[in-house]
Amino acid sequence: MNNKIVLDISGMHCASCALNIEQSLKKVAGVIGSRVNFASEKAYIEFDPDRLNVQDFIRIVEHSGYKAAVPGTMDAEKESRDKEVKALRTKFIIALILSSILMVISMIKHTQMVMPQFVLSTAVLVCGYQFFIRGITVVFKNKQANMDTLVALGVGSAYFYSLWASLFGGANLYYESAAFLLTFILLGKYLEAATKRKTSQAIRRLWGLRPKTALVIREDKEQEVAVEDLVIGDIIIVKPGQSIPVDGKVMHGYSSVDESMVTGESLPIEKTINSMVIGGTINKSGSFKFQAEKIGKDTILAQIIKLVEEAQGSKAPIQKLADKISGFFVPAVLLIGALTFMIWFFLGKNPDLALSNFISVLIIACPCALGLATPTAVMMGTGIGANNGILIKNASSLEITHKSGVVVFDKTGTLTEGRPSLTDVVLMRAKDRREVLKYAAIAEKRSEHPLAEAIMAEVKKEDLDIPDPDLFNSLAGKGVIARFNSEVIILGNRRLFGERKIDYSNLEDKLAALEAQGKTVMMAGYKNEILGILAFADTLKETAKSTVEVLNKMGKEVIMISGDNLATAKAIAKAAGIERVLAEVLPQDKVQEIKNIQAKGSTVVMVGDGINDAPALAQADVGIAIGAGTDIAMESADIVLIRDDLLGVILAIDLSRYTLRKIRQNLFWAFFYNSISIPVAAGLLYPFFKILLNPVVAALAMTFSSVSVVVNSLMMKRYCFRR
Repeated sequence: MNNKIVLDISGMHCASCALNIEQSLKKVAGVIGSRVNFASEKAYIEFDPDRLNVQDFIRIVEHSGYKAAVPGTMDAEKESRDKEVKALRTKFIIALILSSILMVISMIKHTQMVMPQFVLSTAVLVCGYQFFIRGITVVFKNKQANMDTLVALGVGSAYFYSLWASLFGGANLYYESAAFLLTFILLGKYLEAATKRKTSQAIRRLWGLRPKTALVIREDKEQEVAVEDLVIGDIIIVKPGQSIPVDGKVMHGYSSVDESMVTGESLPIEKTINSMVIGGTINKSGSFKFQAEKIGKDTILAQIIKLVEEAQGSKAPIQKLADKISGFFVPAVLLIGALTFMIWFFLGKNPDLALSNFISVLIIACPCALGLATPTAVMMGTGIGANNGILIKNASSLEITHKSGVVVFDKTGTLTEGRPSLTDVVLMRAKDRREVLKYAAIAEKRSEHPLAEAIMAEVKKEDLDIPDPDLFNSLAGKGVIARFNSEVIILGNRRLFGERKIDYSNLEDKLAALEAQGKTVMMAGYKNEILGILAFADTLKETAKSTVEVLNKMGKEVIMISGDNLATAKAIAKAAGIERVLAEVLPQDKVQEIKNIQAKGSTVVMVGDGINDAPALAQADVGIAIGAGTDIAMESADIVLIRDDLLGVILAIDLSRYTLRKIRQNLFWAFFYNSISIPVAAGLLYPFFKILLNPVVAALAMTFSSVSVVVNSLMMKRYCFRR
């Protein structure tokens, strides 16, 4: 069985760096697959554990000129990111001060202060030494080039030309250009790191929900223990305002719990005995005790974090284009830079312009924006989804969900509540509705049948006091017979009443009319008289109809699929506003129905919740599992709605649309920037308009390109779905 690991990567400065590491990993025998995310600075590797281990991958990454480590806690990762940002800020400030002094010295025309210029520029280059080490290392070790290579060549050219001129009496010095180039590149890296860090806030917020300690009862005493030391079965005390440490079941007490950060549900949820509580949610009012049932990596919160992390590390199909371009981008820039230098040097007869334009081309051409365009938007999109109770497992699903032309809903448990409810009580000999309910409830009080549960739920609403029957007998496929006060209560179908010789012929029209609506009907009799008729149906979920209406407005074709008979299925579909119904479909045939729709060229989203939905969820282009469903359905799905609310389907589709729009914006600006800036930097406009791009301005432009892409992704935090 293959293993999967995640490594933290440091030292990447552009998309080419990520591709270099990715390709180095893929070349190793035993690696099944690898992805390196430049935005999150993580490597996701699938491998054969019999041939490789974690230390092997760390060595491979380090041999490529970068650093790798096994991820620590979220707090440790945050501390590491903060340390990196602080270090870049310090280097930038030092470089800016030194460069400013150097600029003042270089402006003093009547003095030859070459040595101070050399010393100050050298000091600035020391602040950015990592660009030179990595830029050169990747060339000699991997026979490849990256952004560091461009920086090393651009800044190094200005610096070493100035050094040559200082030693051999050249007319022009570029010490201040070299210094300011590196200063603004450091500024760009600082701003990029500071803004890029914010794209992973969703994960950090989720991790922040976990309390570090819990109050447990052990040996009849209250003890405060670390959450990591909890075991299944522990009885945990939760007081008002505290976070619930792990998942479990309430044993004693009553409270309301804020589950919004996990499920997206804005209103607090009432919790009583036997209610399930989720680790990381906030207890609002009362105190209660609960028994731990899931701990560590098995808690819902831990699984959510794992899914979000995996999704943020995955690649959307649209990113393939950016990866391909990034793969040959740096070599192409080096070629353009070399041609620029030769054209200006030999044809333009201007060595100064040749060097200046060469440096500008190398500096302004930045693959960082291309590398950040897709992953930053994906990280924000999946984070927004997680905060709204929508777990998007991979970037591919995030991209294609909104492209769907058809949305297929399973009926039972997805569009409907999945359990019968009492919908009609038709009076015959009974004086009122409560009398029919009373005798039906007496007969069913000891039954565990779903229809019995529906009757008892209605009785609870009516606040009726139901005595126990003297005798109870359940007859499979017919109903129940009970004895009360020496009289017989009958609750059942036609067959049971026919066997008891009780005439119901005058009720046939009423029974048939209810059955035509897709309802299950039972008659209630007492003392050989029919008191009334009870009708049951699996009712629509509260948001089913409004969800279908919005999907229709979005231009989606909505289909309902069900194993029920056509009459029952059509009745439910009509109530939901769905026109097309696939009825009497066996569980094993649902996959074929999805294939049939796909064969007509439609992209299909399948929404389901049960075990029998799992194959169809996997077959669909995007499978969406309702959170109240089974674990198998959730594993087969691409998107999981933690909350049992169909409006999450609409939100998932709209979030997909919004995220892809942001990705396209980012890619457009990244491509547009490079398409315009490189020719300008090469001096293409100079013969016509006398316009040249100073290398220092090129460095500022490069900074703007990367930061603008990240900021555009960060603006996704303002996302709000409007119908």
